[in-house]
Amino acid sequence: MKISARNQFKGTVKEIERGPVSAEVVVDLGGGTEITAIITRKSADNLNLAPGKEAYVVIKATEVIVGID
Repeated sequence: MKISARNQFKGTVKEIERGPVSAEVVVDLGGGTEITAIITRKSADNLNLAPGKEAYVVIKATEVIVGID
């Protein structure tokens, strides 16, 4: 798989919670780091996502905002 997004992280699906329309997917990147993504349920089903399966997290954003109190 080759894509233009530079922020690509390989990990393992830790947990997936499917709702009627969307799915919340938690990917363990190792070292205690996890990323949670909300995707469509159809996409989760098409990718056959399940705990223990390897997956890539790809982040493509035009803006990243950092804030403090």
